[in-house]
Amino acid sequence: MIICTGAQGEPEASLARIASGEHRHIQIKKGDTVILSASVIPGNERAVQSLRDEIARQGAIIYHYKMMDIHSSGHAPIEELKTVMRFVKPKFFIPIHGYYFMRWRNAQHAQEALGLKPEQTIVSDNGRVVLLKKDSALLVEERVPANYVMVDGLGVGDVREVVLRDRQVLSADGIFVIIAVVDGATGKVRMSPDIISRGFVYLRESKELLFETRKLIRRVVEETTSKMHPVNWSWVKDVLRERISSFLFRKTQRRPMVLPVIIEV
Repeated sequence: MIICTGAQGEPEASLARIASGEHRHIQIKKGDTVILSASVIPGNERAVQSLRDEIARQGAIIYHYKMMDIHSSGHAPIEELKTVMRFVKPKFFIPIHGYYFMRWRNAQHAQEALGLKPEQTIVSDNGRVVLLKKDSALLVEERVPANYVMVDGLGVGDVREVVLRDRQVLSADGIFVIIAVVDGATGKVRMSPDIISRGFVYLRESKELLFETRKLIRRVVEETTSKMHPVNWSWVKDVLRERISSFLFRKTQRRPMVLPVIIEV
């Protein structure tokens, strides 16, 4: 019998490598029995199904939690936790993993199993500082930086919220770039505005939308510049961005990132 990890379809776990034939020492043979001894965690359904498919291709017999009562939690039961606590006999107890409620309950179990006082069990949060001395442990007000550190290419920790927000918008609805050549003296749009779209619509199949958009670009630019002397081009771009964004949303129910580029000549 072989006990291994990977019942949730984790790609680097032993069972996944065994099922795909990539494990160095273990292979599945026709007629083998594989027991997936855990229910599927929500979100892992596709990975687990792919794992079952690979195992079935090898000719193995598969049993899982929907076929019989074989689910086994990956987390220790309360009494096992208390047994470990009694073996270790700590003077102070600081749960460090899981949601706050889970750690709070774990601290209560330590008080029950060991007779610890509340001040001997500390439930902290990321960034909080615990001052440890020979005969005491104290949660102090001091904090240390404990946020996520984003690694982006060669940059470490230099990804700002605005960059992440832009990437979320781009990944959701794409980008819509407007390039308009405007006469600096008259405020009139010269030629037809150029439009570049990525991840929003396929330009060749959206000719009517682009035609209406170009007309609106010309109208917005010329109406806005006619009311300004001198022209504030930053303001014109802001107005154009807002109007085109609203127009595209009405037409498509999507909000791409609109980037207007005005070239004054």
